[in-house]
Amino acid sequence: MEPQELRAVANRIRRRDLQAVYEAGAGHIGGEMSVTDLLTALYFHTMSIDPQAPMDPDRDRLVLSKGHTALALYVVLSEKGFIPKEEISTFLRPNSRLNGHPNRVKVPGVETNTGPLGHGLPVGVGMATGAKLDGAAWRTFVITGDGEMQEGSNWEAIMAAAQFKLDNLTLIIDHNRLQQGARLAETNDLAPLRPKLEAFGWAVDEIDGHDMAQICHALSPQTVVAGRPKCIVAHTNKGQGISFMTDNVAWHHKVPNEEQYKQAMAELEEAAG
Repeated sequence: MEPQELRAVANRIRRRDLQAVYEAGAGHIGGEMSVTDLLTALYFHTMSIDPQAPMDPDRDRLVLSKGHTALALYVVLSEKGFIPKEEISTFLRPNSRLNGHPNRVKVPGVETNTGPLGHGLPVGVGMATGAKLDGAAWRTFVITGDGEMQEGSNWEAIMAAAQFKLDNLTLIIDHNRLQQGARLAETNDLAPLRPKLEAFGWAVDEIDGHDMAQICHALSPQTVVAGRPKCIVAHTNKGQGISFMTDNVAWHHKVPNEEQYKQAMAELEEAAG
């Protein structure tokens, strides 16, 4: 897909995500809005995957380490054909397989269970190492939050990835500057992230995480540096696309009321043209 088509898909995903949060009365809508463009580009432009063969050994892998934004992943998987679109309406309901955090045993297309922050990148390093040992060509992508990068396990994984020269691994940091209850700068300010990753031997791109052309270029195999794992620092906005949610820490897992829901949906529909 071209960037314009990807933007249309991302807008549709945001609207369905918003509706599901409103109907379920729960979710992590701020981070879901910030990560949607990244997920859309991965699944509809970059990754080699087949919804009809979700366990194909040659598939690319995505680990959504910020597992609390599972709903955004579910909507993307439904748009791609891994799960029925109508199943999104079961989000968080009793006996639904669409839980608040993704479960690889239950949901096709989910590569590993996530939720406890700081686990996804170490798992991704293991995946990428396995591919190297097998001489396989598939790639591993990991999405973390910027607040999540405060976890020490991530930095151990970063060191290991450089040591093992995992140029088949791409870390994408959803750098929306906010975490639960506070700004990153008020807790443990890791910014700027680029020089820290470069100091560990990673190749780093810094992009606008809502610009589809930039996202697709940064994810392309042509930008991989031989022998070096890659990090994409994606500058995003929590609550992207919805005026009163954008860059507002209150919307980490707040649920819109009826009036807010109607306003948010109207804004997203207007953006869709």
